[in-house]
Amino acid sequence: MKTSPLALSRRPLLALLAWPLLLAVPPAGAHGPTRQKVVESVLIDAPPARVWALIRDFSALKDWHPAIAESPADQGNTPGSVRTLKLRNGATLAETLDAWDDAKMRYTYRVKDGLPALPVSNYASTISVSDQGGRALVEWRGGFYRGHPNNDPPPELNDEAAVAAVTGVYRSGLEQLKKLAEGR
Repeated sequence: MKTSPLALSRRPLLALLAWPLLLAVPPAGAHGPTRQKVVESVLIDAPPARVWALIRDFSALKDWHPAIAESPADQGNTPGSVRTLKLRNGATLAETLDAWDDAKMRYTYRVKDGLPALPVSNYASTISVSDQGGRALVEWRGGFYRGHPNNDPPPELNDEAAVAAVTGVYRSGLEQLKKLAEGR
């Protein structure tokens, strides 16, 4: 079978037009980290208002979370307030309050860089209390990226380490909050 001269002359033109498209498509596996999410909750046998009273102050984290030694907030519950956490292991972390709603019993805060206290970056979290038949349901949810922004992170800064660290923070805090609120 013979190829026409017209078909041969189109091939270089098609190749010339198609190659920029190949540059626009990133190779598989060459992307950066994906956003991770953690949601933990606990049902507490106490009125929601009592549980909210324990956590409502942005500076009160030290009063109910076992890993926190100090948690002063420079502007209290005002959005923009910065809470400086001093962990019992000596690490520190600065969190900024984004939203605080007393009526809805919830607040949202963020951390730009969690290192070295947490192996995360661009972390945002919301903690809330809701009524479940006279008992308090506390939900703590967060979204974040791993601590290492590039491909091939070291094990201590990968997605699994970030999820495990945030999960551990939430679970230990919620377990302690439950004990405090239920008087145990």
